[in-house]
Amino acid sequence: MILIGLGSNVEGPWGSPDETVLTALKMLDTGSTRVARASRLLLSRPMGEFEQPDYVNAAAVIATKLTPQQLMQHLHDLELAAGRRRSVKWGPRTLDLDLLDYEGIILPGKTKGQGCQEPLILPHPGISERSFVLAPLVEIAPDWRHPLTGKSPAELLELLAPEPDSYEFLTTTGE
Repeated sequence: MILIGLGSNVEGPWGSPDETVLTALKMLDTGSTRVARASRLLLSRPMGEFEQPDYVNAAAVIATKLTPQQLMQHLHDLELAAGRRRSVKWGPRTLDLDLLDYEGIILPGKTKGQGCQEPLILPHPGISERSFVLAPLVEIAPDWRHPLTGKSPAELLELLAPEPDSYEFLTTTGE
């Protein structure tokens, strides 16, 4: 199973954050990738210390023959097309696409000093700490298991015990 996390909190060339996430899902369902399932859209509080609007988030199960590295490049290309500029960690963005898991492959990334600024780490290291990722995964991939912990999205979400107002599902679906 290949899992993608999507998020947006500022308007860009593809429109409002919800329009941007829905457009990104459509773009992921063309060419070398296909969307098998997509969650409802979710409104969540931003991470980090910057004052910024809430995020619209979603998750998708996709199919592709691209390698994890090729898929990551494809996701970065889509972010760029949506107006993403990488300047501030956890800052506002028109589109954020995260490769959450790729068929259970474990890639630990490179340590500092090995010449890699943004190593591909799988599974995504933030899955277990983000209710806005786990809640959509409960919806679209309830049987998925974290490759390192063996826990399901529901088990991870329960361990996280998010504050009741940290996220809410919107009525719009990603399908």
